[in-house]
Amino acid sequence: MTIRNKSIQLVECPRDAMQGIHNFIATKDKVAYLNSLLKCGFHTLDCGSFVSAKAIPQMADTKEVLSMIDKSSATKLLAIVANERGAEEACTFSNIDYLGYPFSISETFQQRNTNAGIEASKERLLKIQEITVAAGKELVVYISMAFGNPYGDLFNEEIVYEYANWIKEASVKIISLADTVGVADAALVRSITKNVVETLATTTVGVHLHTTASNWQPKLEAALEAGCSRVDGALLGIGGCPMAGDELVGNMDMLNVVSYFENNGLSHNIDLEALAEASVSAKKIFY
Repeated sequence: MTIRNKSIQLVECPRDAMQGIHNFIATKDKVAYLNSLLKCGFHTLDCGSFVSAKAIPQMADTKEVLSMIDKSSATKLLAIVANERGAEEACTFSNIDYLGYPFSISETFQQRNTNAGIEASKERLLKIQEITVAAGKELVVYISMAFGNPYGDLFNEEIVYEYANWIKEASVKIISLADTVGVADAALVRSITKNVVETLATTTVGVHLHTTASNWQPKLEAALEAGCSRVDGALLGIGGCPMAGDELVGNMDMLNVVSYFENNGLSHNIDLEALAEASVSAKKIFY
């Protein structure tokens, strides 16, 4: 396998893992878990969201969590926002480095996820970008349903490139291609990622792949071969989109990702002892 990009940012996503857990995780337990992850050496930690507590009850304490976690590590913090109000609130926290905005190229999913259609979401994105830049932070745009959707909404690779280029023209420097419901195979991951990477040469292109125990490695290899610069995952493979309709589809297990990097001589900067300790904490949180 030929890795086109030798410097890959590993992004751990406990927010994505926790938000689907029905029983509320105590704030102190979230803080302890996030602190264990901050010792691991991840490039970025997707740690919370500024969205409606009614929509995502598990993230209702994000403000409290952010005020309590240890930010002495070099790991950058990312919080998800769905509108301008959330962006403004997130920007009041000095320890937030990145705001993440989910922009779906499926009209149906965009309505369900952010209560706005694609055109309205484009306007939101532009305003959120302005808010983010003014606060000295950086916006990460997740292209949801970047590899297809289950609703019958029009999808092809040209649509992905069209929106990715539009996002670049909005001066967004980081784009993450999301296999939101885990529908992509390795060939599609490779093709779309490669073309977006080559088309948007000055943009950092990452992948947020939802996978199963049997297909995570081919999809990871495809993304790396295609030249992606960021890889998202979550310890134990927890999380993913509930709309996948398959309980076996979850986030790519970060333990598998780090092990793959180790076995293939790829740089990762992860403290393996700290990662093992965080994995023990993850089992206590999620099981």
